[in-house]
Amino acid sequence: MIQKKPFSLLVKRKKNKLLGDSSRVITRLHLPDGEYRIPKIIQRIADLPDTTADHILAQILIDFSQRHKNIKGIFARHLNEVKEYIPRETVLSETKMALIGAYFTMEYSIESAALFNPSIVPHPDQNHLDKGSLRFIMSLRATGEGHISSIVFRGGFLDSDNRVLFDPTSDYVETPEVHLDSAYDRHLFDLKLLEMEASNEVTAHLLGQLPEVFTYNELKNKIESLRTTPIFPIPHQNKIFEVMDWLINSNYEINFHPHHRISERVIFPVSKNESRGIEDARFVRFIDDNGEVTYYATYTAYNDLTILPQLITTKEFINFNIITLNGKAVQNKGMALFPRKIDGRYVMLSRQDGENNQIMFSENIHFWQESKIIQEPTRPWEFIQIGNCGSPLETDEGWLVLTHGVGPMRQYCIGAILLDLENPAKIIARLEEPLLSPHEEEREGYVPNVVYSCGSIIHNNELVIPYAMADFMSGIATVGVRELINSMQPVE
Repeated sequence: MIQKKPFSLLVKRKKNKLLGDSSRVITRLHLPDGEYRIPKIIQRIADLPDTTADHILAQILIDFSQRHKNIKGIFARHLNEVKEYIPRETVLSETKMALIGAYFTMEYSIESAALFNPSIVPHPDQNHLDKGSLRFIMSLRATGEGHISSIVFRGGFLDSDNRVLFDPTSDYVETPEVHLDSAYDRHLFDLKLLEMEASNEVTAHLLGQLPEVFTYNELKNKIESLRTTPIFPIPHQNKIFEVMDWLINSNYEINFHPHHRISERVIFPVSKNESRGIEDARFVRFIDDNGEVTYYATYTAYNDLTILPQLITTKEFINFNIITLNGKAVQNKGMALFPRKIDGRYVMLSRQDGENNQIMFSENIHFWQESKIIQEPTRPWEFIQIGNCGSPLETDEGWLVLTHGVGPMRQYCIGAILLDLENPAKIIARLEEPLLSPHEEEREGYVPNVVYSCGSIIHNNELVIPYAMADFMSGIATVGVRELINSMQPVE
């Protein structure tokens, strides 16, 4: 039984600070504005004297080979993206082919602006550790030029005294191989279009020509056929084509090299719906009824106009499946999955209305139709809005949930609530005051006066909270789980 006690809680802030490193760069395809410029650039390269081409490529390799593990492979991949613009009769040397790839390649510094909104989970491999230690993986939101966000990772371990020791961060960053889903369910695809208010006579015409399970190329061929021989008004058709292409590109698989360090892996925006960034991944180690472990993460895809909630699935942080979440209850940000089913159903916290903490239940992890408000802003430090700070953590007393509240001067603080183990829609206790508020040295940054987390962990009876400071850098705080729960006030 939780007793009513005066608020007195000791939170320890660790010295560890995670700052973005502008020297960590990835390569991206670099296409100029205006498609007509691509063949002109290629022709200029083709006209170079061979000795000049040799000299330019040699200098490029000197300048960039130490910054990327396979720079020639990157050039080959980007050459393939523009190969259709090379005149068929043109014969090019290997040097000039590599140069074309180089000219259509750019570097992007993924962490140059900020490294924030961390989430932490146990590493899949807990072998060869000292007693009382835990190996972890931390995900962070990295932001670079143009405020494009991606997901990066850091590895490390907590020792028996909960000291945080990070693995050395690699100088290299690896973008993965990307594979679109090989098959799509026609009925589910149509349901998602209906949710997006894009299901109409055009989609019915196209989907009606496809089998129950169709491929990307099958849909693409039907779209091109309708584009060539229009049946509906062309502007109307084109708008629907764009939506369907947007949706089909939102489900894909990415694969990293298994021998590369966790800090070398970056999930950078791939699909059109992510063109402006991947925001606030909340990772959770999920244990199914049969004991099988899967790591899930919810995140928000952003394309400068709309957001699309997505789900990441992985077993080992090498191969990741990215899947669109479906249902009328997944239309906003900040979803956090519980680490196991309750009464045979998946459970997730959310914030559909941008203001209140909500909960939802589903028998299918990909579909969420109904949500229910469980907490509304009631304290001055959360009058603007509240939300979760990552997936709930199971304790003997209940589900421990870190929350965020927004108060005056748009100050973000971190609070905590306790949910009933069997009925997580019921709050049984809460902190009256913030657990973490921005300290003076944590206030300055990209977005002032903000502390925020996307997921914590319990180890050695302490809650370990990685948290962002002013949307700029990240730190770690710890507090005793028993002390935290004892400081909560019962909710009648």
